[in-house]
Amino acid sequence: MLCKKEFRDIYDVNFDAVRRYVYYRCGDMETASDVAQDVFMKVWEKRESLHDNHIKPLLYRMATNYSISRYRKEMSRMNFEQSMKIEQTADSTPEDEVSFNELKAAYERILKQMTDRQRTVYLMSREKEMKYAEIADRLQISVKAVEKHISAALRLLKIKLNKK
Repeated sequence: MLCKKEFRDIYDVNFDAVRRYVYYRCGDMETASDVAQDVFMKVWEKRESLHDNHIKPLLYRMATNYSISRYRKEMSRMNFEQSMKIEQTADSTPEDEVSFNELKAAYERILKQMTDRQRTVYLMSREKEMKYAEIADRLQISVKAVEKHISAALRLLKIKLNKK
């Protein structure tokens, strides 16, 4: 178990090295700082089960895993954005544009109809591409609760959008 002072010492000694390691992997200092911060946040959260003697290899393993995860999420987001771009072509009609805007407005209205928790869980899952376990951990709820909120949100979307 790490006490506050031990954690602070580990942070002071290793933060810059972990950030440089991530920067070497990704080439972006802002991302490197974010990943390093995430690593130390997770270490702080799991401090009860960690011991000071094997922490350095763990930090680098976590930094690698967070970097890879972040890269995958970014690639997935970029692929999704690219697939969702609406190209202005000669075939695109004003009716298509109106239909799209109506659908978008309906989607936003339905999001507002969801409970705060449903909307939060749904957006974390769909827009931030977080796994259910990550959402549960971040919101301090069970994975089953996350599943319940996602299911309810999808049910509401299906019902409301099919009426259009």
